[in-house]
Amino acid sequence: MSVNAWRPAATAISLLWLATLAGAGMVFLAQLLLARRLGPEEYGLFASSLATVSVIAPLAGFGLSQFRLKAYGSEGWQADRWLRPALRFSTFTGAIAIACVVAWAVFGNAVDDATQRTLLLLVPVIAGVFAVDLVGSKLRLEERHRALAGWQLLMPAGRLAVATTLLAWPIANASAAALGYGLVALLIGSLAMPQLLAMQRGRIELKGHGPRPPSLELSSPGAMQLWSQAWAFGVAAVLYPVFFQVSTVLLKYLHSNAQAGHYGVALAVMTALYLFPATVYQKYLLSRLHRWAVHDRPRFWQVYRLGNLAMFAAGLVVGLALAVLSPWVIPWAFGPAYADVPVLLGILAICVPIRFLSTAVGSALLTEHHMRYRVVAMLLATVVAVLLNWLAIPRFGGIGAACATVIAEAVLLAAMWFGVRHWVKREIVP
Repeated sequence: MSVNAWRPAATAISLLWLATLAGAGMVFLAQLLLARRLGPEEYGLFASSLATVSVIAPLAGFGLSQFRLKAYGSEGWQADRWLRPALRFSTFTGAIAIACVVAWAVFGNAVDDATQRTLLLLVPVIAGVFAVDLVGSKLRLEERHRALAGWQLLMPAGRLAVATTLLAWPIANASAAALGYGLVALLIGSLAMPQLLAMQRGRIELKGHGPRPPSLELSSPGAMQLWSQAWAFGVAAVLYPVFFQVSTVLLKYLHSNAQAGHYGVALAVMTALYLFPATVYQKYLLSRLHRWAVHDRPRFWQVYRLGNLAMFAAGLVVGLALAVLSPWVIPWAFGPAYADVPVLLGILAICVPIRFLSTAVGSALLTEHHMRYRVVAMLLATVVAVLLNWLAIPRFGGIGAACATVIAEAVLLAAMWFGVRHWVKREIVP
């Protein structure tokens, strides 16, 4: 492929990466300011409550945005037929997600008054995350990379504004931070409405499938047809935050708010690092991979192989840098109250090349019916993560949680690799 052919792709990835880097910086700075202002106890309460809401939030939409990428990638303009049932599906699943958080806050036996108040104030985050996800899928289908880069900065910028405001606010606790995050989510939801309405009316400038046909004969599927197509994407979307956030949540309930706060700082650093592979695959390549898997399989496998090599090399470099720099950077940035966080990051640094590679390997399981296997792989890794955290946290605290996370990440990578080798390559030969 010529240099001129690569240039648009490099420009788009660079733009999205710069926006992701800026967003990661905002997220990290917001967590830093909140951790220093609130202290380990209050920050642990806030971080674990936010993690709880983040675990439940993917129920809203239940993988709808990922399914939309697959549908338009394989069906082209004919995928407009899913718009009407998708609206009913979104309303129903969104109500379920909100009801789950409210029910846990009000009726959960392990929830104290401060936790209940924080959880209820964070309920709007569900709507905000759902709006960000849906609009992001629309912008990816339209390949509007500048708009996508700006859109993905709204949530981090809003949360940084909340953290900055709390520095001068007379009352700074978990509830105040939760109120700010909830208001930011409501604002983003209102900003998303024009795009969501346009999408619902079929006003999508779809790329890669030619101009819209002058007339489309569309038969609107029923709710059960949508469910049969989207459930695997939904289960995967629900399992991932459980897999990633379960340590912070269980540290609160099995150990202490302070331990949850320390681990929350480490997790904030890891979240920022994991944005790089997510940007390349979720924000740039995903819609193309769905299209290439159906219409250009040689290119699909070429990108897959190059992606594996590039992601693993990048992960090794980033993981080594994290292990070397965190003992100096973290105490300076977060203060002496978080002096044990570099130990956690030293363990979690092993996860970086594993996660980078598993993101690349798993890209081959985001297409066609292989999502069902991806769900099985995610379920296996999530069960391992929950069980190991449950066993390790009461005795070893945050260190036990970090070790459990490393093992769970390795299980996920092994399962993804097995799936590509034994399921995908038997059906799609390069």
